[in-house]
Amino acid sequence: MRTHTVIDSPYDRLTLVADGESLCGLYMVQQRHRPAEETFDHPDPGAPIFVETEKQLKEYFAGQRKDFDLPMSFGGTEFQRMVWQGLLGIPYGETVSYGELADRLGRPTASRAVGLANGKNPIGIIVPCHRVIGSTGDLTGYGGGVERKRLLLDFERGGSTLF
Repeated sequence: MRTHTVIDSPYDRLTLVADGESLCGLYMVQQRHRPAEETFDHPDPGAPIFVETEKQLKEYFAGQRKDFDLPMSFGGTEFQRMVWQGLLGIPYGETVSYGELADRLGRPTASRAVGLANGKNPIGIIVPCHRVIGSTGDLTGYGGGVERKRLLLDFERGGSTLF
């Protein structure tokens, strides 16, 4: 059974969704590809996975955490799951292009498909889809909006805060 809670962050309100003991969603307000609210099922703000996720997000936003250590489960297709796992290998504060990520995944001609899968990442911020940019260095697409992407990248590079 899925449960959810809503937390505040410097990045706006975030909806956390769990499938049992695993985080399976982190969605921003007005996020593209955000599932309908009724699919989140029952609210359970005290669930241990939500308490730990909120703790780690607070550490991240305070500049005290660069990597997350949370149990996660992904739906999606096999290819999407491969892309989302690949995102976890992009270090904090660094970026790669869609083509570079496709190369890393052994699918060098799949940069467009990588971009589509990246855009449907169900666990934003924690699975760092914001670290993927266009081949020219442009900040192309982001489910939470390009300005939020810019804020996260600037924050991770030490150039600004999210507050």
